[in-house]
Amino acid sequence: MKKEIRAIHNAVYDPIADLKTWRAMPTQSINNLDPFLFLNHHGPQEYGPNNNGLPFGPHPHRGFETLTFVLHGDITHKDSVTGESVITKGGIQWMTAGSGLIHAEVSSDDFKKNGGKEEVIQLWFNLPSHLKMTEPKYIGLQKEKIPIVKTEDGLGEVQMVSGEFNNVEGPVKSLTNLFTSTITLKAGGNFQKSMSEGSQVLLYVINGKIEINNQEVSTHQLIELTQEGDEIIFEALEESILIFCFGKPFNEPIFAHGPFVMNTAEEINQAIMDFQSGKLGSMNL
Repeated sequence: MKKEIRAIHNAVYDPIADLKTWRAMPTQSINNLDPFLFLNHHGPQEYGPNNNGLPFGPHPHRGFETLTFVLHGDITHKDSVTGESVITKGGIQWMTAGSGLIHAEVSSDDFKKNGGKEEVIQLWFNLPSHLKMTEPKYIGLQKEKIPIVKTEDGLGEVQMVSGEFNNVEGPVKSLTNLFTSTITLKAGGNFQKSMSEGSQVLLYVINGKIEINNQEVSTHQLIELTQEGDEIIFEALEESILIFCFGKPFNEPIFAHGPFVMNTAEEINQAIMDFQSGKLGSMNL
């Protein structure tokens, strides 16, 4: 049975410093899609030579995971636990904040010197209560390390980050069995995927236009689907790029405060105290 559309949400333009940003979630129309908490679409925009780069200096996290898709440009990741890496166009960064760390996501020295096109998608997804304090971990993968799988009609490609599609598994082993991917479809291309009943889908149009369940959805729109149903089918009306993820909801209390996502106010207060006392580590750019 196909999943039905509950709502189509427009991303809100909400720039950060000089960085063009569309926030698809949370907004006034949608708070979260358990277990998916947050989606920011940065760019695309052109940076000139001798620019300041991305504005995400050192800040703490606890209680969830982040997945960053580098569509254009690059990102230099630094944190207080795992070190540093530079991921370029087509690559991804997956960070398990878990019990907590301090990290920064900035542009490389080369990008700041020479400029170029930058476009990034960042997702936050929750961790269940029993994994909130898991050990922090970071995985950075360049484009060539991420498998590309053709769709059945040959008109699309699925970049597999975690989960399985057409007997190909993504390189990241999700702690919560999430399926995460980007999909590129030529005009007329179809995508179809089955999943277990009760799965929550996150489907966001980065660029282009698709038709799903006889409704058109286009750039900067997030599709909210029912948990009921075990199949999703859509067609590209023009060349399109999408974020497609799904996973099982946790159905647990979500208590979020800035960079911390826990289950109770007491846990948030503890996270703040641990950060202020230096227990999440320290770092300098």
